[in-house]
Amino acid sequence: MLAKHKIVTLGLQHILAMYAGAVVVPLIIGGALNLTPMQIAYLIAADLFTCGIATLLQVLGTRYTGIRLPVVLGCTFTAVGPIIAIASTSNLATAYGAIIISGIFVVLAAPLFGKLLRFFPTVVQGSVVTIIGLSLIPVAMNNAAGGQGMPDFGQPHNLLLALGTLVIILLINRFFTGFIRAISVLLGLIVGTAVAYTMGMVSFANVAEASWFSVVEPFYFGTPQFSIVAIVTMILVNIISMAESTGVYFALGKVTNTKVTDHDVVKGLRGEGVAIVLGGIFNAFPYTAFSQNVGLVSLTGIKSRDVMIGAGGILVVLGLLPKLAALTTVIPNAVLGGAMIAMFGMVVASGINILSQVDLSKNENLLIAACSIAVGLGSAAVPTMFDQLPTLAKMMLQNGIVTGSLTAVILNILLVHTNKKASQTAPANVTVSEAS
Repeated sequence: MLAKHKIVTLGLQHILAMYAGAVVVPLIIGGALNLTPMQIAYLIAADLFTCGIATLLQVLGTRYTGIRLPVVLGCTFTAVGPIIAIASTSNLATAYGAIIISGIFVVLAAPLFGKLLRFFPTVVQGSVVTIIGLSLIPVAMNNAAGGQGMPDFGQPHNLLLALGTLVIILLINRFFTGFIRAISVLLGLIVGTAVAYTMGMVSFANVAEASWFSVVEPFYFGTPQFSIVAIVTMILVNIISMAESTGVYFALGKVTNTKVTDHDVVKGLRGEGVAIVLGGIFNAFPYTAFSQNVGLVSLTGIKSRDVMIGAGGILVVLGLLPKLAALTTVIPNAVLGGAMIAMFGMVVASGINILSQVDLSKNENLLIAACSIAVGLGSAAVPTMFDQLPTLAKMMLQNGIVTGSLTAVILNILLVHTNKKASQTAPANVTVSEAS
C-alpha cells in the first residue's frame, strides 16, 4: 500500500502526461466554433471534471462496468472533427445529444465486441501495442520541436529543452531507485519548466486570469437535441475508440502481468460507454483509454490502481478549481515532448517484447506483424492519402491504430484461422484415400 503523499505525487505525474491531450480538444473545438473565453474555460473545466469521474469509474469498477486496471480516461481526438461539423451545421446541443446516444450504444454493444477477442492472439496484441506506440512518436517529436504550427517550431532552444528533459529523466532512472525513480517524469517536467522560465518561455497570465472556483453544470449549452445523421456519426467515432481502447487494455494487461479476458474488456467498454454518456450530460466529450499513460506505467513500474484513483480525484478537483487547472498549462510543449519521447518509446518497447513471445519463424506470424505495423504506421504518417475518400471512411482510415488493428485481425483470420480449419479436415481426407 502506497503512502497518501506518494499516491498524490504519482497521480499528478499521470495527469501531466495526459493533460496536453485532454486540454487541446476543448481548445480546438471552442476556437473552431468561435466560443467566448468564458465558454471555452467551461469546456476545459467540464472536460477535466468528467475525465476524473470517468477514470474513477474505470479503475474502481463494479460487477458490470470498469476494467479495474491502472488506466486514465481522456477525450478522444477522433471526435474533434465530427463535433465541429455537427455543431457548425446545427448546434452544440445536437452534438451532445449524439454523444449521449452513442454512449448508450457503446454500453449495449460491449458484449458483442467482447466476443470478437478470440481474433486477438498474442501476435495481434503485440502488433497493436507496437502500432499504438509508433503512432504516438510523431506527437512527441512535434511537441519536442515546440508544437506543430507554432512560430518557433524547430528552434534550437526547443530542441535543447526537450533533450534536457529527456536526459534528466534518464539520469534519474539510472542513479536513483524507489519513489524518486517512479516520479522521474514529474521531476523532469518540473526541472524542464524551471529552465524554460529562466529563458522567458513560461507565462503565468492564464493562471492569473482563471477563476478560483467553478461548478460544472449539466446541459450547460442547452437541452440535448437529436439528429439521426449526428448520432450515426458519433457511433462510428466511438466504434473507433472501442478498437483503440481494446488495444490499450491488452497493453496494460501485459505491462501489469494481468490476463485480460473478454469479460474484462466488456466491462471496460461498458465503463467507457457510461463515461461517454456523462460527457454528453456535462457538455464535455466522448472518452477513451489514454495510451500515453501505458508508457508511464511501464516506465515507472508503478502498477497500483491507487495511483489512478488519486489521478482521478485530482482531475475532479482541477475541474472545480480552474486556477489550479491553468497552472498545469504553463509547461512548454518542448518540455512535454522530451518526456513523451521516453513514455511513448516504452509503449513501442512493450509491443516488441510481446512480439518476442511469438514464433516469427512462422511465415503467417511474420506477415501479420509486418503488414499490420506497416499499414498502421503508414496511415498515421501519411493521413492525406485518404483525403479523396468519403468523410466517414477517411475518419476511420486516417487512424493508424484502427487500420493497423484491422489489418492484424483480418490477416490472422485469413492466414491462421483458415489454416487451422484446413488442417482439421485434412486427416479425414487422407484416411478415406488410404482406405480406398
